Amino acid sequence: MPNGLEIAKAAIDDLKKIQRYMLLARKENAAETYAELKKEYLALKAILNVAGVNLTDIDEIKE
Repeated sequence: MPNGLEIAKAAIDDLKKIQRYMLLARKENAAETYAELKKEYLALKAILNVAGVNLTDIDEIKE
């Protein structure tokens, strides 16, 4: 059973990956792809916010 730290690390890793894909989608003007990725991004941000993770330094999108 994963503990809180393991869950937070997994969510941070997923957030970083999603942000990378969002930046690529924005660069390629892939609006539909960006919109779908943004849903995942917002869900991960909510989870990390509840977990008390400071997103200031790791949030590249800032939306």
